[in-house]
Amino acid sequence: MQSTEFTLSRSSARTLTLAAHAAFWPIGIVTVLLSPLLPTLSARWSLSYSEAGALFTAQFLASTIAVAFSGWLITRWGFRFAMSAGLVVIAASVILLLAGSRVLGYICIAGYGSGLGFAVPAANLLVAEVNPARRSAALNLLNFSWSVGAVACPFLVAAAAKAKHIPFLLALVAGFCLLVAIGIAVMPSSIEEPRAADSKTDAFPIDWKRRSLPVLLALFFLYVGTENAFGGWVASYATSLRTMSLAMAVMTPSFFYVALMIGRWLATFLLRKIHDLPMAKSGLVLACAGMAGLMASHSLLGVAVSASIAGLGLSSVYPITISFLSREFGPNASRVGSVAFSVANIGGASMPWLVGVFSGHFGGLKVGLAVPLMGSAVMYLLYGADWHSVDAPQHEAV
Repeated sequence: MQSTEFTLSRSSARTLTLAAHAAFWPIGIVTVLLSPLLPTLSARWSLSYSEAGALFTAQFLASTIAVAFSGWLITRWGFRFAMSAGLVVIAASVILLLAGSRVLGYICIAGYGSGLGFAVPAANLLVAEVNPARRSAALNLLNFSWSVGAVACPFLVAAAAKAKHIPFLLALVAGFCLLVAIGIAVMPSSIEEPRAADSKTDAFPIDWKRRSLPVLLALFFLYVGTENAFGGWVASYATSLRTMSLAMAVMTPSFFYVALMIGRWLATFLLRKIHDLPMAKSGLVLACAGMAGLMASHSLLGVAVSASIAGLGLSSVYPITISFLSREFGPNASRVGSVAFSVANIGGASMPWLVGVFSGHFGGLKVGLAVPLMGSAVMYLLYGADWHSVDAPQHEAV
């Protein structure tokens, strides 16, 4: 099968990229929704550290299952269908989150996790496919849009909690998701979409023995697990310090996600001059410093600075990892991506849960937060290993 980069029109590529950006704004909100809501849900449902950690497991295990089907959905009905279907599932789940008991809450968290599992891989792989000359930069910009939603989320939750209007906020988020889903679904047929490789007809089967594959899978597992373990527990850690109000503690994840957003925006310019591999490695060193700093923090200022450093360090790592996947496997990236994003969500399900387990066992979140710190350190070692079968470009056009 020929690469889509030679046949896709520029207008179609631009329109599809904008559609993915529109989808990633509400997706960013929903992906991190559990973090600022966690103190409220823990009090509402009387959750221990381990039980609270299990909420992340519910979200990301469901997402893992959905990701396993995302490649099939993309192959059969296209990238846009997978994105819009995921957004509809997210909308239905978010609006019912606080409508009943703890059991319904777990079901809804798993529900919007599955919607994310359909939409997120489709959007990432679509942008990588339609921007073949500037994958890392385009994916950093896409994940910048995700960060816009992620940054806004803690502020929105804090304001809604103060006004006691959290159900209203959830209804607004659900409506936003549904509106974007409809917009993507009614795009004109004149908009060309790249075709993903079909597992039954693809003339270029996946080379499962390629040495880059296990390393890429490990990086996907560790990145998503690390980001969610750190970002997911920042608000609870700030609350446990008892040196700030609940409203301020709930907003602390925004420092992390603002730094992610700024870092991804800056990366689109830095990638003109810096290879993406050393950029990822430098970022991971910075992330380790920020996470270590958080574990030593006792005030709002310390939490804010440490979380910001960690977010800035992690900002470009995931887009660069997705770019490597796309470059390594070409037309088969959607099929390999189903495996990679599934593994990533297993990381998202397990590492935040491990933070809760270790925190409960050792009597505090300070020890539990060593989990994402170790994840960042291992990613640095993996990026330093010799596994790349496709050389990174000197720099990318932006």
